[in-house]
Parts: sequence; structure tokens; C-alpha cells
Amino acid sequence: MASHDYLDDADSVAEFYALTLLAATGMTLMAAANSLVTVFISLELASLPSYVLVSYLKRDRGSIEAGLKYFLIGALSSGVMLYGISLVYAATGVMGLPAIADTITAGTDFVGVLGLGIVMLVAGFAFKTASVPFHFWAPEAYEGAPAPVSAFISSASKAAGFAVLFRVFTTAFPLDVIAGTVIDWSLLFAALAVVTMTLGNFAAATQENVKRMLAYSSVGHAGYVLIGLAALQSGGGAQNSLVLGASMMHLLVYGFMNTGAFLFVALAEYWDVGRTFEDYNGLSKRAPVACVAMTVFMFSLAGLPVGAGFLSKYVLFAGAVQSGFAWLAGIAAINSALSLFYYSRVVKALWIEDPRDDLSLSGQPTGLYVAVLAAAVGTIALLVAFDPVAQTATHAADVLFAG
Repeated sequence: MASHDYLDDADSVAEFYALTLLAATGMTLMAAANSLVTVFISLELASLPSYVLVSYLKRDRGSIEAGLKYFLIGALSSGVMLYGISLVYAATGVMGLPAIADTITAGTDFVGVLGLGIVMLVAGFAFKTASVPFHFWAPEAYEGAPAPVSAFISSASKAAGFAVLFRVFTTAFPLDVIAGTVIDWSLLFAALAVVTMTLGNFAAATQENVKRMLAYSSVGHAGYVLIGLAALQSGGGAQNSLVLGASMMHLLVYGFMNTGAFLFVALAEYWDVGRTFEDYNGLSKRAPVACVAMTVFMFSLAGLPVGAGFLSKYVLFAGAVQSGFAWLAGIAAINSALSLFYYSRVVKALWIEDPRDDLSLSGQPTGLYVAVLAAAVGTIALLVAFDPVAQTATHAADVLFAG
């Protein structure tokens, strides 16, 4: 819907929608994968069209460079992941996720090989989810890509990456089996969560470009979601389902908030407003409804109680505390407080600063407007209907742990 207006005068529109559907198909298969082979193929099916979508603006040097960097780094990460899969296969002799867990339970003579394979898998997934230190492609790709593509990759692609990450590590490498014998990957994810949320938020706070700020913000939110894996415990039972379900719930809420924010940027680009905070000065005087929606996104991303971001963060951090990771929840809360600084800069520019003299909004992009408002309604609706959706997420986590 948003792309219809944004790409109104662009070439190869049919190819754009075909690539988007192809990437969406890969993301759907990622969530349903039950074998490392299927995991890798579905990841590539989602990634290859994404490289092309990022470089879709063929006459824009920034878009082409972003797509090329995304492709080169993505190819490297795919090689790392494939090598990790080969090491896991060498150590276990199987590719199915439940079969890998059974083999580890029975015992393997190649514990070191298996441990190295798991670490390389973590590195591959860290790239797909834009987690530190494999996040460096994200700011370039999100800034250079068409804004609707940035919304798609930063939300849908990240959610699919975490979905398959949850599935692989809870099914193939359950902590009850692997902790103390091969590698305690929950500690690895705890370290990743801390550096990802901290670097992402501090980098976002230094940006002057709104699109790059949202890109680094996306990195920070990846750190929050990683808490769902970091706070898992061997024999955690229902508590594990609660904290992993909280991560899933935050992913859902984040999808609405982040997509809406990037689509607002698309709206600003459609009007040739510019990309810096100063370019947004006084925009509420010309587009008040859209600016109200952007305010909801910003405050909800920061964790204020105007949208579901408040409850999703609260439940996630509370779950970490209940699992014995109060220190991790404390670091996350500090980072969330820091994020209010840069999110509020957008709100300040929209509502408090005086409008520019040359600010003139031409055109009525109905599709973009509707998409932005739909994301805002979804963000608020999830706050109202949080409990039933959260229960569904917890049940989904139960199913994952059941195998």
C-alpha cells in the first residue's frame, strides 16, 4: 500500500512487488523450517531479493552503494553460516533440528567441532538480525534503500530472523541438553544483547539523519529481543516460555512501531522534506494527522505508555528479572531511558520548532497516509488488547520448547 504512492513514477514496479513477495515467501519458510538445510535455503530466499530491493533506485548512487555493501556482507555471513551448518553436521551426522538434539543427548565425540559450529551459526544469525558486531550493514542499507523497503527489511526481515533463531536454538540446541557439555549459548546471547542494545542506542543518539537514527534504533531493539534467549535457563520450564514469549510479543509490537516510523519517513521523502531533524521542523503545521501518528511511534518505541511498546518492554524486562537476570533488565532499562532522548528530538522538531519558510507539501499520497495511520492504530490497539496477544505468544513459546 505504501509503495504504491512512493513508487508512482518509478520503473520496474512489477519487479518490485515480485521481489517483495519472493522475500516474504522466504521469511515465511524461515519460521516453519525444521532442518538446517531448510533454514539456510529459506534465509537465502529472503536475502537475495532484499539485496535487489535495497538497490532498487537505480539512478540513486546511495541506493546502489547500499545494495552492493549489503550483498557483499550478506554473502560473507551466508558463508559463515553455511560453514557452521557443515560443522554441526560433521559432529552429529543429521540435519533435522529435533534429530540434532537427540544426537547431542546420546553423546558425540566431536564436542569442540559442535561448539564451533554453534558459534558460527550465532554469527550468521546476528547478521540477519542486525545484532552487534554484525550490524554495520544496517545503517547503510536502511538509509540508501527506498523508505518502504527500509520498513520491510528492518521489521519483517528482522522478525523472521529472530523466529528461525528461536526455533533453531530451542529445538536443536536446548539448554537442558547442551549447557555444561558443549556451550552455554545463553551467556553468549546475554553478551550480544548488552553490546547490541548499548551500541545501537548510543549510535542512534549521535545521528542527525532521521533514517540513520531509526536504523541504529533498530539495532538497539534487536538487543532487547535477544533478552528472550539470554534469560533462558536449563530446566526453566514455564518461566522460559514466559520470557521467550515476551520477546516474541515485543517483536510484534516493534513491527508496527518501526514500520510506521519508516513509512512516515517515506511520506516526508515523497514531499521532498529532507532527512535531518531540522528538515522536520514545524511539519505538524502542514500534516498534523501524520505527525500525531509519528509521535505515537516515537514515544511507544521509547517505552512510554502511549502505545504497546510500553507493555512489551515491561513484560520482557520483568521476565528477565524473574529469571534471575536483573542486571540484564537493568541495562536494558537504562538503554530504553537513553532512547527517549533521540526519539523526543523527532517530536520536538515536529511540534515545537518553527516551520521552515520553504516548507511546502505537494501531493496527497493516500496509500502512504493510510499505511502510516494503520500502523499507528495497530500500535495503540495492541496496548488495549495486550493480554490475549501476549498469551498467544507465550503459547507459541510453549510449542517451541515442546519440540
